[in-house]
Amino acid sequence: MTDQFTVKATYGQVFAVAQFRAVFAGRLLGVMSDTLRAVALAVLVYDRTGSPLLTAVTMTINFLPQAAGGLFLAALADRFTPRTLISTGYALQCAVGLLLAFGHLPVAASLVLVAGVACLTPVTTGATARVLAEALAGDTYVLGRSLSYIVAVSAQMVGMAAGGTLVVWLGVERTMLVTAGAHLVAAVISSLFLSPSQAARANAPATDGGSIVRRTLRGNAALLASPGVLKLIMAQCLPAAYLAAAGSLIIPYSAHRGFSPQQTGVLLAATSVGMLIGDVVIGRAFAPATRERLVLPLLLVMGAPSLTLVLDLPYPAVAAAYVVTGTGSAYLLGLQRRFLEAVPAELQGQGFALLNTTTMSIQGVGPLVFGVFAEFVPVGVAIALTGVGSVATTLLLREAVRPRPVPGEAV
Repeated sequence: MTDQFTVKATYGQVFAVAQFRAVFAGRLLGVMSDTLRAVALAVLVYDRTGSPLLTAVTMTINFLPQAAGGLFLAALADRFTPRTLISTGYALQCAVGLLLAFGHLPVAASLVLVAGVACLTPVTTGATARVLAEALAGDTYVLGRSLSYIVAVSAQMVGMAAGGTLVVWLGVERTMLVTAGAHLVAAVISSLFLSPSQAARANAPATDGGSIVRRTLRGNAALLASPGVLKLIMAQCLPAAYLAAAGSLIIPYSAHRGFSPQQTGVLLAATSVGMLIGDVVIGRAFAPATRERLVLPLLLVMGAPSLTLVLDLPYPAVAAAYVVTGTGSAYLLGLQRRFLEAVPAELQGQGFALLNTTTMSIQGVGPLVFGVFAEFVPVGVAIALTGVGSVATTLLLREAVRPRPVPGEAV
């Protein structure tokens, strides 16, 4: 398999795979619906409670419960077929949307319901990663992972942009109904077009015996003991925490600088725009081996621009700094082959579930930590500290992210 990573693929080759098209369509609908639901629920919670804290909790309720799912349920990703897990996950999300639309639930019950279904996200994420790993070969796998990431970012942007408008136009309940319908379509697509031939890995030796929770704990321990897995998880998750922290401080930074709401909106989208540019350019223009050599430079590109915000730069320079920071996230392209090969085949689904769980958890912690810093130092300094942390972490992990030779690659 490794030799295939030396041959550059195209996005057209990725979309030519029917399994990928099904995953792509389902993920687009699913992430967009999740985002719309979060916006609508936040509006509902604020109208009922007037509490900024509860409203903020509502916007992030999808993230932290994933830690519980990844720690205790991730073994499910290898115990059932991906089609079963993915279609069931979307169907459950549809049911949640219907309950929120018609159930007239108390705020606490609504939040518990959304948090409960979020616990299963690592399982469906791991199952989706299994589909990509089994349906795509060589560099098409790397580009497929990139496209999966791009569609998530794009869907979140569209969901955020459309959420407020839809709530005003349709009302909260009807917006929830829209999200339920989109999740239902995603479930139908997954059920009809994902292959039933991908088998459950019921005989995985690392997880035989005991409950799903016990199997998950054993599997996570086996993954962390596998050579290179822990360092590669850290290399993919820690920089994301600094990136999320820098983005979380945009609104107070804009208020401090006196930027208009329109300017603030552009800054909020700037990092995502940079991510899209970076992934498309690096994925399309560079050969697989070159992408792996670019991991360390791109990590530095992701962290360094934030350092400049310690100064009162003019608005265009601030926007450019956030765009450039986002382009650096393309470093992930250079780590996909190594992570896939480092994870034991029998724990593949759980490995990606653990990666997703760690990423989501750390992305939730990063803004909290640097938000505390921003209570005691100027906001621009707190953002600059995210850059310091990102660059320092990159240097500490430089050995883990250095490219490894690919058999068959010309030296």
